[in-house]
Amino acid sequence: MTKRVAIYGRVSTDKRTQTVENQLMALNEVAVRLGWTVVAVYTDEGISGAKGRDQRPGYDALLKGVARREFDMIAAWSVDRLGRSLQDLVAFLADVQARGVDLYLHQQALDTSTPSGRMLFGLLSVFSDYERAMIRSRVIAGLERVRAQGTKRLGRPPMSDAKVEQIKQALMAGQGIRATARETSASTTSVMRIARSLTVGAGGPEIEAA
Repeated sequence: MTKRVAIYGRVSTDKRTQTVENQLMALNEVAVRLGWTVVAVYTDEGISGAKGRDQRPGYDALLKGVARREFDMIAAWSVDRLGRSLQDLVAFLADVQARGVDLYLHQQALDTSTPSGRMLFGLLSVFSDYERAMIRSRVIAGLERVRAQGTKRLGRPPMSDAKVEQIKQALMAGQGIRATARETSASTTSVMRIARSLTVGAGGPEIEAA
């Protein structure tokens, strides 16, 4: 039985090393060699893989085709064309495989329609879960160590007195919030907090945001 295949290609704003046309050409050659029937081609050009589905029209159309079972396999150039993380890939694979759709990744030589490809997918899922668990355990251990030492402040370090004074002087001179933040390399939130401390209950000067 001939496989119905949907090809997906994507490049971000930096197209110096790769183009959608190159990806499609390579994937079409694979389709011809393996006897696949290409029934749909979806592309996103100039769009980062970090963007959500709602900002990637080609990817959105691909997933709608999956939901309608319009093809048997998705072929993409590389894992990073689909998403920016292992977790993205595992979630995507779980979604498409629940619909009976397989995935071919050219650069990783991954084909989930084969026994070895399914095994690799299983390993990726295990490593993904392990990675998340390790990150969580390291964060918890770090927080507990800091609490036990009692000598470090959790979160961002406090602003130095010198910088606070510098911000106050700039604000008192009539400089705006954003301009002061740029000049002192402080966040606008910190500058606004200091500005409120100058004006609350003191009838101080009105401070512009700009």
